[in-house]
Formats: sequence, C-alpha cells, structure tokens
Amino acid sequence: MSTRTTIQDDPPTSAVVGRLSRLDQLLPVWIGLAMVAGLLLGRLIPGLNSALDSVTIGGISLPIAVGLLIMMYPVLAKVRYDRLDTVTGDRRLLISSLVLNWLVGPAVMFALAWLFLADQPAYRTGLIIVGLARCIAMVIIWNDLACGDREAAAVLVALNSVFQVVAFGLLGWFYLSVLPGWLGLPGTELTISAWDIARNVLIFLGIPLLAGYLTRRLGERAKGRDWYEARFLPRIGPAALYGLLFTIVILFALQGDAITSRPLDVVRIALPLLVYFALMWAGSYALGRAIGLGYERTTTLAFTAAGNNFELAIAVAIGTFGVASGQALAGVVGPLIEVPVLVGLVYVSLWARRRFFTTP
Repeated sequence: MSTRTTIQDDPPTSAVVGRLSRLDQLLPVWIGLAMVAGLLLGRLIPGLNSALDSVTIGGISLPIAVGLLIMMYPVLAKVRYDRLDTVTGDRRLLISSLVLNWLVGPAVMFALAWLFLADQPAYRTGLIIVGLARCIAMVIIWNDLACGDREAAAVLVALNSVFQVVAFGLLGWFYLSVLPGWLGLPGTELTISAWDIARNVLIFLGIPLLAGYLTRRLGERAKGRDWYEARFLPRIGPAALYGLLFTIVILFALQGDAITSRPLDVVRIALPLLVYFALMWAGSYALGRAIGLGYERTTTLAFTAAGNNFELAIAVAIGTFGVASGQALAGVVGPLIEVPVLVGLVYVSLWARRRFFTTP
C-alpha cells in the first residue's frame, strides 16, 4: 500500500517558507556569499591562513572551533532529552545508521576515490579519510533545517562519536593499507591516536551537548517548558546559523589560496564527492522508507549517513601529511561540495515530506 497521503490541513510549502525569518529564507544565498567571502579573504590577504591557523584546539583552528561550538549549541538546546528513550528503543534506526555510517559509507568512498582518482594518490587518500570521518557537527544543522527528528539526531551523532573513537584508526589502516594490498593496489599509512580522535569528539560534541542539556534542564526548572520553548529558544536560535556562516567564512579563508590556485584539481576531487553525497543520501532515504521509518527519522538517517566530519578529516590530513599536501586539499574540498549539496537536500527533503509522507 502506498504511503503517499494527501494532507488537507498541511499548509503549502510557500506558506511555510513565508513564516521563516529572512535569514532562513535566504540561507542558500548567505551560505554562497560566506563561501565566496572566505575564498576571497584567503586569496587576497597574505598570511591570513597562517594567522587563523596559528592557534588550534583539538588540532583545528581556534576560530573554526568557536564557530562550530556556537553553531551546535542552540540546536542541542532544542533537544527534548526526556524523549531520548524513544530513539534508543528503535533498533531499525540504530542498526541502519551504524551499517550506513561504518560499513557502507567508507566502502563507497573508497570505491569512488579509486574510480575517479586512480592516478592521484594524495587526493585519493584525502577522500578516503573524508569517508572515514562520520559527521558529528554540521549534520545537526542540516537535520534541524529539514525538520528531522532532533532527539534521533542527538542519539545518532553520539553513537557515531563513540564508534569514531574506536573505529576511525582501525578503518584507516584497513582502507589505506590492508584492502589495497589485497587488491594489488598501492597503499599508504595513516598515523593517528585514539586519544586525538576522542579529544576532537569531546570538544566538538561533548561541550555543546552538555551545554544544551544543562540549559534545558535549568531553564525548564526555573521558568517552565512553555517559557523555555516559546521565549528562550527563539532568542538563541539564530546563533546556530550565524555560527554556521562564520565557520564557513573561516574555513574557506584558511584554504582559499589552495582552492583558487588549483581549480582543475578541485573539480576532479569534487566529482566523486558529488556522487558520494547523492548515493549516500538517496540510498539512506530509500532505506528509511523501506523499513517503515516516518519522515523525521528517515530524514535524520539520510543526513547523518551522507554528512562527514570534515573538521576531523582536515585535522588528520594536515597532521599526517602537512598543510600544503594534496590530502589536506581533498579534505578542504569536502565541505566546499558538502555545504551547498546538503543545503539543496534540505529542500529536497521538505518536498519529499509533502509528497511521500503523512505529516502529523
């Protein structure tokens, strides 16, 4: 039986968009301008990238770290933590997410990297590293914009974080050294400690998650849930998008010269990334529908599977191969492609919501 349903009381998409703030309505424009601004700043101001990268936290530039924390805090403050048990009991969602993130995603990126970049070992290695780093930051934003399940996103991001600490180094060894050897292909080495990954997770997920949890608990205890959700959350909500835009500007300013000076290389790296994001998002979305998940959790499953932790990928590539390496450039091109593609998929999700799902 078809799950498509005509919803009489659901307002048209144009009406929903009309109720959004100007910042939300023009989000693709602001993101595009932020990317261009960052590229121009990195290209036109000598030494800016060195200055921005002179102070790091968790192996990542301090300005980017600040932007990420500001970006994630308001969304995690929106999570209703008393509902998390409804997510942890959904084995379909949890198992599907683990399979997509830690079996399918790395394998798909490995195949695409060798298919598109067989003659470019540095770029190929950088892409494989991107595929191993599962998203724990920006996916929170994309899921929220697409009206996904916030509680499910929090659980899946936390789950990915645990597996990232345990599995990242092991999978890096397998996909960069072992599997190429089995297939008669040249391999490479990846050196990173579990503590470095754990520190990255604790900083970029632990801090905003704890802050969001304490804010909700203390805010509801002091003023009640109605005040917290009707008055407090709307005040801090815009900070998430401001943090996102700030992070994009700084990220592209750091590597603006590298990106603009090698446009053909960027195009070659971008092609397998485009295929990767399309395959992972569409495949995850189809899986969510096939196993009977509703719109919110299907959307969360798709975005958590398609997104990547570019912060970790860039930090690992720079720490292992150097800031001017091809591996680092491949890591930087990751968000260059991921950001506009996943913004576009937010709108695709909202269209699919009306077409294929019953909306409560």
